[in-house]
Amino acid sequence: MTTGTDTTAPAPAGLTAPAPAENTPAEGTAPAGAPVLRPPAPETAAAPAPATTWTKSGALAVLRALKAVAVRTAALLALTALWEIAPRAGLVDATFLPPISEVAVAWWELAGDGQLADHTQASLIRSFGGFAIAVAVAIPLGLLIGWYRPLADFLGPLLEVFRNTAALALLPVFVLLLGIGETSKVSIVVYACLWPVLLNTISAVRNADPTLVRLARSMDLSTPRLFQKVILPASVPAIFTGIRLAGAVSILVLVAAEMIGAKAGLGYLINASQFNFAIPQMYAGIITISAIGVAFNQLLVTTERRLSLWRVPSSS
Repeated sequence: MTTGTDTTAPAPAGLTAPAPAENTPAEGTAPAGAPVLRPPAPETAAAPAPATTWTKSGALAVLRALKAVAVRTAALLALTALWEIAPRAGLVDATFLPPISEVAVAWWELAGDGQLADHTQASLIRSFGGFAIAVAVAIPLGLLIGWYRPLADFLGPLLEVFRNTAALALLPVFVLLLGIGETSKVSIVVYACLWPVLLNTISAVRNADPTLVRLARSMDLSTPRLFQKVILPASVPAIFTGIRLAGAVSILVLVAAEMIGAKAGLGYLINASQFNFAIPQMYAGIITISAIGVAFNQLLVTTERRLSLWRVPSSS
């Protein structure tokens, strides 16, 4: 037995255990300097568009539009139903107020044989022609009268006399002076439409903001530039109020003028239908005039909004 010698049996060849290395990486981790391999990230689909939000907002917009249409048409639908039911129920004499379904049939027959188109065209030419002439004359004249005080003082009494004289009261005078042709009919429309536009234009110029006028004067703006930049933009709402009134007056006065000595036009159609006791055709002409008036007024409202885009809406 020897002392101090290594008594550990040598390991068989091929079975030598590797020496333990310092800082051996833990299982599952890569050694230092080696590239780190990571599993591929799962593919993520693109975020879907918020279709639900758009669908809800679109549905709400449609509901609001339908509600607005229902509110605006409820009274018309009620009147239509009452007009249909009252004659059939014997509440009114169906001879003088036939159901609206019969009026619709008569309107369709007039439209089918071309009579309605001919009468409507004749009335529109007279009405819109007189209306356009009145607007073209009244706006410049109103601007001058409203701006120049001496001119307003000179023409004031004359304006007061004619503005309080009804157009229909002067219809026989126009017929006597100008005959029963187109000239008298267009002239009476011009006369009737002149005053609403003229008076509203004068009022708009006089009520222009004096602070803006003084500011424009301090900037040495010429009178044409002052009208362009200050007076006209501030006068648009009042002027269009007069224009809308004139649009309604142009149709009403023309109908009365066409009942005297005319051979075409919606007024002639209504008058002739009354004399021939064609009551449904008479109401068909009346409904056509009402529809034209509503459409013309809506056209003027749309035009006013386009010309007033510069205005800041008042916060409620």
